[in-house]
Amino acid sequence: MPARVVLGVGAGIAAYKSCELLRLLTESGHQVRVVPTPDALRFVGEATWAALSGQPVTTDAWTGVAEVPHVRLGQSADLVLVAPATADLMARAAAGMAGDLLTATLLTARCPVLYAPAMHTEMWEHPATQANVSLLRRRGAIVLEPAVGRLTGQDSGAGRLPEPAAIFAVATRLLARGALGPDLAGRRVVVSAGGTREEIDPVRFIGNWSTGTQGYALARTAVARGAEVILVAANVALPDPAGAKVTRVVSAREMRDAVMAAAAGADAVVMAAAVADYRPEARSAAKIKKDGQPPEPLRLTENPDILAGLAAARCGQAAGRQDTADHDPERTGLVPPATVRQVLVGFAAETDTSAEQAQAKLARKGCDLLVVNPVGNGLGFGTPDNEAVVYGADGTVTPIPRGPKEALADVVWDLVAARMKESGSHT
Repeated sequence: MPARVVLGVGAGIAAYKSCELLRLLTESGHQVRVVPTPDALRFVGEATWAALSGQPVTTDAWTGVAEVPHVRLGQSADLVLVAPATADLMARAAAGMAGDLLTATLLTARCPVLYAPAMHTEMWEHPATQANVSLLRRRGAIVLEPAVGRLTGQDSGAGRLPEPAAIFAVATRLLARGALGPDLAGRRVVVSAGGTREEIDPVRFIGNWSTGTQGYALARTAVARGAEVILVAANVALPDPAGAKVTRVVSAREMRDAVMAAAAGADAVVMAAAVADYRPEARSAAKIKKDGQPPEPLRLTENPDILAGLAAARCGQAAGRQDTADHDPERTGLVPPATVRQVLVGFAAETDTSAEQAQAKLARKGCDLLVVNPVGNGLGFGTPDNEAVVYGADGTVTPIPRGPKEALADVVWDLVAARMKESGSHT
């Protein structure tokens, strides 16, 4: 049965891009009703929306009043998608205003609501807009992070509408989840992806075959489930997932610094990146020449263990909170100390996937979950599918059969969400 989608269109220049988004939705078999704001029709006219959707287009609650559209559209929708979502439109939505058909629909919708913002950088970064975004997210709406790039005129920066295909991918994930909804709404998660590179000289490096596909699938699925996502990507040639904040790094030490900084205040950290265990002791400033002489031996030194470092930091933070509670008169007696436990997930790409090896690594790393997936001979790196066994510190073992990497990602987030709920962790 086709999904019923309301495509809300705000009054921004990026409205023309939503024509492509509408095409993607209708060609996938969904029934789409376009509801622009009155001023949005200054950018793309009513005839265009009606022709592309095959549905009537209205901006007010008075047209077809016998059908009570300001109530029925939201009640019957499987998804309300607003693109572009302007600063003004999100402000009115956060305030619960219903001055036109779109804002009235947003008030009556009981399905997932997805906003794809587009505006100038100064408007996006303004405290009023950030407060409205936070409020909408706390209420369960999914507000994507805008893309960074060329804006109207000569301006460039954060505020660009994510590409229609990327927005469509998030919408598709939301529709696939159906009644499960955005169970990670209000959560902040960090995902690492890709493979680090350790420079030998200006043209050579030690690396691995990771393409970042699994990490990006984890980021996309977390966005579709409502999370605020920080993606730390090492040497990845993939388009940024819509809605995620992306930090790009090269080496293991750069990844360590970026992940540790992003992890502060995060509810979960998923280390899906393939991080080099070793790096050269010294990097040659010039290209090493083949001059007929035996090359100097390449001496290696160990890289920091990022996952173990996160686990150690978590233990230290917990101890610090306990010490504070023990010495704070307002936190003694009948008032227990706050319990905020960050969920840590490691990935292990292995040729030896035995349970003994996996459980030993899980204990050594100190994480909550270890996702062990086979690699080599066409498995794992660079493929659209994956398989794994997830070992839990609580003794659980969860096999994930071979399938799309998004499916594996959803299982991982299911396990993370369950542990968040058990521990009561929330930033």
